[in-house]
Amino acid sequence: MLTSTHTDAPDVSTQPLPYQCRAAAYTLDDARSIPLGSHDAASPRLALRWLRERTHHITDQLEAAYARPGLHWLTDEAEHERALTYLASGTGYQLTLYDDSTRYVLVIYPLGAAT
Repeated sequence: MLTSTHTDAPDVSTQPLPYQCRAAAYTLDDARSIPLGSHDAASPRLALRWLRERTHHITDQLEAAYARPGLHWLTDEAEHERALTYLASGTGYQLTLYDDSTRYVLVIYPLGAAT
């Protein structure tokens, strides 16, 4: 039986996860920022899962015409693969949705990347 005697393994419970996920709404009249949620993810795929969930939540609350781009994005597998490629290569990914008075920005970026 083999056992490891290395004690210098990193303590992942105190280290931030490698992908930061953020959602915010910006009112168009005064450009205020309203946080809509954040999440830290361990992989590009988990970050994309969070982005899908948040996009679904936002589109559920928009009128049909404004929800259409987000609903299209939710079913666009080619775009999801493109997002995964960006994230895996260390590049951030952003999705922006609009209605009459608000811009909804959902962003994923690797830890250490410029936001």
